[in-house]
Amino acid sequence: MINLVAAAAVFVLFHLLVSGTRLRDAAVGTLGQGPYTGLYSLASIAGLTWLIFAFGSARHDPAAAVLWSGPPALRWVQLVLQFLALMLVVPGLATPNPTSVAQQGLLERPDAVKGMLRITRHPFLWGVAIWGFGHLLVNGDSAALVLFGSLLALALFGTVSIDAKRKRALGDTWDGFAAQTSNIPFAAIVAGRQSLNIGEIGWWRLALGVLVYAAVLFAHPYAFGVSPMP
Repeated sequence: MINLVAAAAVFVLFHLLVSGTRLRDAAVGTLGQGPYTGLYSLASIAGLTWLIFAFGSARHDPAAAVLWSGPPALRWVQLVLQFLALMLVVPGLATPNPTSVAQQGLLERPDAVKGMLRITRHPFLWGVAIWGFGHLLVNGDSAALVLFGSLLALALFGTVSIDAKRKRALGDTWDGFAAQTSNIPFAAIVAGRQSLNIGEIGWWRLALGVLVYAAVLFAHPYAFGVSPMP
């Protein structure tokens, strides 16, 4: 468990103290955007790899106590949440997005806000947040709390961090985009600033999300040793 806690702390603090902060701005100014992005990506991959392997070991650690055990019905809720998560993650990754790395130029396009961006300007991160929350519902041991809780918190923080970073870099251009969209899913639609257009998301993106969901359900017992089915 100590190794897992250390991995989670390093992974989360690395993102909290660097990504989206003025320390990042200083690093970009010193190294340049390309080298900074490369080094940041390598560090993130290394930290995530450490976190995953540490979790695998901690699952068998006697110190990983069970903190709660929900009713079996929560497994059905979890299946729905994971479907929603992947329907944000997969189409979100496949949609051009000004909040993504090196895609700020999309803000110059008159149709920058379309598809998934009508729902939220951070579909991937909200998908990760829902994924983490869903896993916490059905995994009440301390190892799961550290892994899924840290990723849930980091995803939610990431949405705010990216907004702040883009605001500093793009100013009024970003303000115009932010005014048309929302961080929280569906908030812009509820407020009347956007309308839901499912077809605009792209049916192939939605179909890909469904296929990924089905593949995860099938592979989960083999990859993680646990069936997600109730």
